[in-house]
Amino acid sequence: MRNLLFVVFVVLAPFVKAQSIFSTQYESQAEVTVFVVDYESQADLLVHKVKYASQAKGNEGLWYFVDYSSQADKKIFFVPYASQADIKIFFVDYESKAGWNNKKLIHHFY
Repeated sequence: MRNLLFVVFVVLAPFVKAQSIFSTQYESQAEVTVFVVDYESQADLLVHKVKYASQAKGNEGLWYFVDYSSQADKKIFFVPYASQADIKIFFVDYESKAGWNNKKLIHHFY
């Protein structure tokens, strides 16, 4: 049984990415540019900010903001205009509402 769990973990581990995020000061430092929209329906990704790193799991819009870029899975930069963004996000109040509206852009966070 232990061997089976180990094999499952080894096989699946590369596909599970926590979403620890670092917000850069400059666009050139970022891997992804992000614009925050005013309405949920305009967003490619609905994001919920979690309090603990352990709560940020998968590529589901559960983001944990870290203090240092070396701790982050992704470095983002918030742009002032939607046309400059790789993805548009909307911050939601509940974890259950987080997720992708436009799955074509999911590759930006792998």
